[in-house]
Amino acid sequence: MKITVSEKKTEYEVVIGKGLLSSFGERFSVSGKTLIVSDDGVPQKYAEEVAKGLKSVYKFVIPQGEGSKNLKNFSDVLAFMLENGFERTDNVVAVGGGVVGDLAGFVAASYMRGVNFYNVPTTFLSEVDSSIGGKTAIDFCGVKNSVGAFYPPKGVLIDTDTLKTLGKRQLSSGIAESVKMAATFDKELFSLLENTDDFERDAEEIIRKSLEIKKRVVENDLKEQGLRRALNFGHTVGHAIESACFPRLLHGECVALGMLVFSSEEVRERLLKVYKKYSLPTFADFSADGLLPFIEKDKKAAGDKINVVYCEEIGSFGFGKSTPREITDTVKEVFSK
Repeated sequence: MKITVSEKKTEYEVVIGKGLLSSFGERFSVSGKTLIVSDDGVPQKYAEEVAKGLKSVYKFVIPQGEGSKNLKNFSDVLAFMLENGFERTDNVVAVGGGVVGDLAGFVAASYMRGVNFYNVPTTFLSEVDSSIGGKTAIDFCGVKNSVGAFYPPKGVLIDTDTLKTLGKRQLSSGIAESVKMAATFDKELFSLLENTDDFERDAEEIIRKSLEIKKRVVENDLKEQGLRRALNFGHTVGHAIESACFPRLLHGECVALGMLVFSSEEVRERLLKVYKKYSLPTFADFSADGLLPFIEKDKKAAGDKINVVYCEEIGSFGFGKSTPREITDTVKEVFSK
């Protein structure tokens, strides 16, 4: 299965299927030096499979977790590339989840003002969300994704066999991102997530539908000036919870909680049922007032207000503006029920 994404002057393919890792080099005609960036939580065999057929392969492994998306690791990978003589025509391949993809993508965007970047996501979350769209970033001064660049990949390979090694919690965290896209864009996908009795059987279809949504959005609004802001549903509060509760909660778990804040009662009721089905949290131990400093630093701020996304009915969304204090007041109201 293939999806072609066209972003401004860039076009690339997303290939989805089973048992694809070893075909990476052939599918994308990769030549020159290739740096594979992964983390120590990703099975080593994935990087080894991707390396098959590549002539000059280097590997850089970072510690697992959001804490690795930092300036030091960014600098260390760049230094490694310099030391090994990488040139502008060479390649960086991310093999792992969203943390690896964000860091490796920002490295690729920065080294020699940009080298070839390929994404091989291995978690459900990264497969349905961050695998396309060109967002790359590191966390800085305690603020998530505050330094980065828009840098689309040259190609994306999604091997659904990698989902077999995911823990249940990691899988559920990724499902939250599909729920987000379904809630705001596709009531049929939401219904599939609600009603499927065999997630493994339907996983490829859920990934495809989620990426079709993401593709449509980023093709119309690469740099988040309009429509793409809808993909931030749940993220304003979700990122704040993630920063305040790090490392106790996963990204998708935080986004799930954040979606509850800007949903109608009807949508919130359906979300809660889906959360129960996929073992996503419906509350967490955080202080609404404690979220305020993180919300105030939100990238979506416009003056003294923040652009927020609402969901009044499944399959639709709306935009609004709220002050950080108004947002925390809503958090208190929702989680006191």
